[in-house]
Amino acid sequence: MNDTVPGPAASALQVRNSREEDLPAIQAIYAHHVTHGTGTFELDPPSLDEMTRRRTDVLGNQFPYLVAERGGLVIGYAYANFFRARPAYRFTVEDSIYIAPQAIGQGVGRQLLQALLAACEARGCRQVLAVIGDSRNTGSIALHAACGFKMAGILRATGWKFERWLDVVMMQYEAGEGERSAPA
Repeated sequence: MNDTVPGPAASALQVRNSREEDLPAIQAIYAHHVTHGTGTFELDPPSLDEMTRRRTDVLGNQFPYLVAERGGLVIGYAYANFFRARPAYRFTVEDSIYIAPQAIGQGVGRQLLQALLAACEARGCRQVLAVIGDSRNTGSIALHAACGFKMAGILRATGWKFERWLDVVMMQYEAGEGERSAPA
């Protein structure tokens, strides 16, 4: 993947590979979602060191870790990593995508997710899973559906956050040849 994939000229949005200096912004975006949202079931925001460790793990597995940048500010990020560690799952990844609150609803998520899916396909991934926290998370569900994900199921009341039970919505995207051929 090129380091920079330009977005529409009107938005001056760039989707590019993340860099180490992006981590404070990434950590702040995620901390907001941990503290205020149900898209993640974490209860306490991870430290910058922990977010650095997580990014290192993704990159060490040779998966994409992208950011969306506008006007020199990181306003969103997305990455993919193994869905499960067992070898039979090696062609299936789980995506994660988080947008800064001030950038939600501006097409940032769509551009990030489309770039992430292209990078996963180029790497040889065959299935991309979205494990979406909270069945009320209509923004994430709609974003994934708009990018070609199909509903795979709902795990009812599997998380407890903000004094209520939360569902997990499973969605699935078939990358490249998907199940139509053996992987390379």
